[in-house]
Amino acid sequence: MQTPAVDSVRIFDTTLRDGEQSPGASMNLEEKVQMAEVLAQLNVDVIECGFPASSEGDYAAVRAIADAVTGPTLAGLSRCRRDDIVRTELALRSARRSRAHIFLATSEIHRTYKLRMNRGEVLQCLREGLTLARDLFDEVEFSAEDAARTEPEFLAEAVYEAIEAGATVINIPDTVGYAVPYQFGSLIRYLKAKVPNIDKAVLSVHCHNDLGLAVANSLAAIEAGARQVECTINGIGERAGNCSLEELVMALKTRRDYYGLDTGINTQNLVYASTMLTRITGLAVPRNKAVVGLNAFAHEAGIHQHGVLMHPATYEIMRPEDVGRTGNRMVLGKHSGRHAFHYWMEERDIHCTEMQFEEAFNAFKRLCDQKKEPEEHELLAIVRDIVHTAAHTSPVLANYSLRGV
Repeated sequence: MQTPAVDSVRIFDTTLRDGEQSPGASMNLEEKVQMAEVLAQLNVDVIECGFPASSEGDYAAVRAIADAVTGPTLAGLSRCRRDDIVRTELALRSARRSRAHIFLATSEIHRTYKLRMNRGEVLQCLREGLTLARDLFDEVEFSAEDAARTEPEFLAEAVYEAIEAGATVINIPDTVGYAVPYQFGSLIRYLKAKVPNIDKAVLSVHCHNDLGLAVANSLAAIEAGARQVECTINGIGERAGNCSLEELVMALKTRRDYYGLDTGINTQNLVYASTMLTRITGLAVPRNKAVVGLNAFAHEAGIHQHGVLMHPATYEIMRPEDVGRTGNRMVLGKHSGRHAFHYWMEERDIHCTEMQFEEAFNAFKRLCDQKKEPEEHELLAIVRDIVHTAAHTSPVLANYSLRGV
């Protein structure tokens, strides 16, 4: 694997592995292949297809993706065990470019209670596993599970040994979402300063969202020198989820003036990818979800609507077209003002006198006190009853009247 250019960040998508671990998000083989094809169209750098050793179904799905999907590097998750590593290689054998993603916990709490290993045993285990993997895969990534809670000096030692054993990507996970941005960025800087062979590998991060900081922690790590981020569509994943791919990518794109970094993501496919995942898993996206939520480019407040109608950049820092929306939405509701209501009428070629407009607008506001978001037919009914001559000038109103609604 070649180290990416200094002006780019690799996107490692784990929707099909960590994302699928969200309660209720399990996918069958056909659905995983379908979603992998969507991710390939999105142009992610790496697709983590699954955890082949975890079940026969996951093994079959990873193998099917390897047969069907080209473009991105295809990765399989593996514990630092010979059987897991061999199983992952078999599943990915037909991939154009394969990656072993091998994890081993390094924090004291995991060493003591889960692994029952001391520091020396952890280092020996990772050396053996990575040495095996480097001869079986095109790329090898090592993840120090629970890195954010690992003693920094031991983490640095583990990273050094992993690179020496053949890892070309080093992933620093905040497995339980415990880190905060400054601390996490400082950890990345510490590793870059203390690990002598760090320039031989790409530094990666994998942040969970338990405290709502996954994207912020990932951006802090990027500022500190990380050049791969592991993330998921819609931010799905274990517990509160992972770093949201669409939020991270659009933060880098929108604030390129600050970060000076690019990704290769086809951002116009973000809404499509989000919608497809929702259809497959049934996990709905909140209306106020950043970037892909229904309200991300919707405006109801009169002051905001007036500003956007004058120039979108007054209240929109991204263009809806850049993420795959056809445009913004002017939502007519109790907070809307005359400019938005007038714009709604103009869009439907409805013309009236100033007095008729004021009467229609006041009727609209009274309706909004009764309903959160009036429907189109209710708005047309208001205008039809007040703007008597409009039916002759507006096809919308003429047809509406003819339907007798």
